[in-house]
Amino acid sequence: MKIHAALIFTAYSLFNPKLQPSFDTFTHSFVNGYHALPIPGLAPGYIDDLHEIEPKDTIKKEIVFFNSIKDQLRQYKLSTLSAAQQQDYLQIKFETTMNLERLELETKWLTYSPATVPDDNIAAIPDGKAWYAYLLKRWLGADVTPDEIFKFGLNEVDDANTHINLIRRQTGLDSVAFYRKINSAEFLINDPEIIQERFEQTRKNIDSRLNVLFYPHQIPVVKIKQGPKELVVHTPGFYTDGTFYYNLSGKPYNSRQFGWLFLHEAIPGHHYQTSINEKEPHSNVQDLFFYVGSAEGWAAYVERYGKELGVYKTPYDELGHWEWDLVRAVRIPMDIGVNYYGWTDQQALAFWKKHVNNQDDIAMREIQRVRHWPVQAITYNYGAAQIAQWKAALQVKLGDKFNIKDFHEWVLANISLPFAIAKDGVFKEAALKTSN
Repeated sequence: MKIHAALIFTAYSLFNPKLQPSFDTFTHSFVNGYHALPIPGLAPGYIDDLHEIEPKDTIKKEIVFFNSIKDQLRQYKLSTLSAAQQQDYLQIKFETTMNLERLELETKWLTYSPATVPDDNIAAIPDGKAWYAYLLKRWLGADVTPDEIFKFGLNEVDDANTHINLIRRQTGLDSVAFYRKINSAEFLINDPEIIQERFEQTRKNIDSRLNVLFYPHQIPVVKIKQGPKELVVHTPGFYTDGTFYYNLSGKPYNSRQFGWLFLHEAIPGHHYQTSINEKEPHSNVQDLFFYVGSAEGWAAYVERYGKELGVYKTPYDELGHWEWDLVRAVRIPMDIGVNYYGWTDQQALAFWKKHVNNQDDIAMREIQRVRHWPVQAITYNYGAAQIAQWKAALQVKLGDKFNIKDFHEWVLANISLPFAIAKDGVFKEAALKTSN
C-alpha cells in the first residue's frame, strides 16, 4: 500500500501544479516512498550487487517513483528554501540521479545478462564500463570519471613516495640501509600483552592532546581488543560498535602501525566521527543514507595529524602512515586499470612493483581485492584529499580568521553527506564566520 500511495501522491501533485505540496510534505513523501521500495545498498563486491537486482516489475516501480521525484524537484526553487531544506533538496537530487542510473543498468542486465558471470572481472560483464563508472560515483559520492580518478591516483602515489623518501633522508640512511632497517625484527612485537599496552598508551597520548585540533566533545571511551578469529580480516585492524580491534593473524605486530591505525579506526577517526555524528541533528532524508567515501575519507585525513596528537614520536612512527598510504594510493590507479582499462594480473602486479617497495607479500591480495570489490579501496585517499583541499582553500580565504578547530567542527557536521553537498555546507559555515 505504501508504494502505491507514494506513487499516486507524486503523480497527482505533478499534474496538478496548484496542488503542489510544501517542500516538507514533499520530503515526507520521498522518505515514505523510499522506505517502501526494496532499494539495495552497496554490497561488498560487484557480484553481490548483481545478485541483489530485483525483478523487472519491481524495477519499473522504482523507475516510476524516481522519475516522479525528479519531476517534482523542478517545481521548487532552491533559493526559496531554508538552509536545511536546501540540503535535503540537493541530497534527494543526488540520490535520484544515482538511482535512475542504477535502474537503467539493472534493466539492461535483466535483458542481456549472460548465463555465466565472471566473478573477478567487472570489465568483462555486459556494460562493464558503465557499471564501473556508476559504482565510482556511488562509492565516492561525487560526479567523477575513471580517467580523472586514475590521474588523481598517480598523483597520490607520487605524494606518498615523496614523503617516504623525505623520511628516509631524515634518518640519514641510504636506500639499502633504510630498507634493511625497516625490514628488521627491530619493529616487530610478538607479545600480545605488550601490543595491548601500546595501544592503550596510544589512546592516552591522543586524549591528552586532542584539544590542540578539536573542541571538547563528550564521547564514549573506545574499547581496544584483539580481533576475534571470526572477525579477522586482511588489515592491521578495524572498528565496529564502539570497539577498535587490532589483528594479529598469528604474526608479529609491526610497531609502525600503532599510531596511524589508532588515529584512523578510533580517535579522531571512525569512533570519534561516529560518536559525534550520532549526536548531530539529522533530517529524515539524511538518515536514509550512508556514504562510505565520506567516512573513510575522514578517517584517512586525520592520520596526517600524528605529530600534533603525540603518536608520531619518531620518523619511523610517521613512516608507518606513509607506508600504508602508499598501498592505498597504488590501489587507486590499479583499481581503475583492472576494472575499467582491463589490466591483467600481470599488468597490475608490474604497476605495484614499480611503485611499492617492501610489500610484495600483499600485492596479489590487493589485486584480488580490487577485482572483486571495485572502487571501495579508492574511498580513503579520495576522501582525505577532498577534506585537505577544503582546508587549504579556507586557509587562503579566511587568512588569520582560519581556526583548525572550527574547520574540524564544520567538517564533522557535514561529512555524513555526499562530498559536493558536504563541501557546500562547510563553506557556508566558513562564510557565516567571516560575516560575524
